[in-house]
Amino acid sequence: MIEGLLQSSPSLTNFLIFFGLATAFLMVVLGFVTYGILAERKTMAFMQGRIGPNQVGGRWGLLQTIADVLKLLLKEDTIPKLADRPLFILAPVIAFTPAFMVLATIPFTESFQFADIGVGLLYYVAVSGITTIGIVTGGWASNNKYALMGGMRAAAQMISYEIPLVMSVIGVILLSGSLNLNEIVAAQGETMWFILLQPVAFVVFFIASVAELNRTPFDLPEAESELVAGFHVEYSGFRWAFFMLAEYVYLFAMAALTTVLFLGGWLPPFEFLSFIPGAIWFSLKFMFIVFLLMWIRYTFPRLRADQLMEFGWKVLLPVALGNIFFTALMKELFFR
Repeated sequence: MIEGLLQSSPSLTNFLIFFGLATAFLMVVLGFVTYGILAERKTMAFMQGRIGPNQVGGRWGLLQTIADVLKLLLKEDTIPKLADRPLFILAPVIAFTPAFMVLATIPFTESFQFADIGVGLLYYVAVSGITTIGIVTGGWASNNKYALMGGMRAAAQMISYEIPLVMSVIGVILLSGSLNLNEIVAAQGETMWFILLQPVAFVVFFIASVAELNRTPFDLPEAESELVAGFHVEYSGFRWAFFMLAEYVYLFAMAALTTVLFLGGWLPPFEFLSFIPGAIWFSLKFMFIVFLLMWIRYTFPRLRADQLMEFGWKVLLPVALGNIFFTALMKELFFR
């Protein structure tokens, strides 16, 4: 059915169908954000010997995040008098929109994917970088020195960690011979998961992805102890919620991309387990990566700005370069 729609000529009916599918998927992602935040709070509380949200929505606090969202929607939308009003309003939209756009190319199962394009991995990397423009724009438009410093930090951090992030996946591209995410999963089915063939690439990719998500210990753009709240210090209400929504949608997207690139996507770990649907395998691997990203957030302290930059340029970049060399050598010797 989907293939037929893709091959048919453009029409209002096709537009409405795809618009409905995209809206339904957005609701699923928003559901993940809602209960992902709750899961993060509860897990953090457990590790720190606290209770966590346990009042709104019963014993488990299941409606706490929903109540927080309603509170944000009802808060006054303030815009500083000296802010650049058009850019101030536009910045949260620029930050959020790419976070949802990149999900179009993620293959969640063999048959469930919105856009199977030949360069899906390149599309993800290119589009995700646009979010930094929204962050820098918000920092500049706020006319606040702390917001501007946060925006500049975000730009420097993106430049520093985007390079090792991209270079870490070159080994995956060499072994699979493709930028298509479906073909990368298929290549892992023919050999083994790339986390086993590319463990160094996985470590570099995972660390760089935490930095790209601006999450602790790489949350320098919004460091509360230094910059109050960084690039979004002047935002309130639903505009602030857009920035937070972008962060958690990227958490969803990055965990899904990591699953596809290194954990075999929807493929089972062993052939005799293939009777279990691929969607279940993808969900289990996806939740494992999400848990790791959350675990790191409340385990490690925030780095200093100079440590952040030095680690990206002096450690991750040389390691990623070395991995490319050894991957090319391994491919020439064993995978010809």
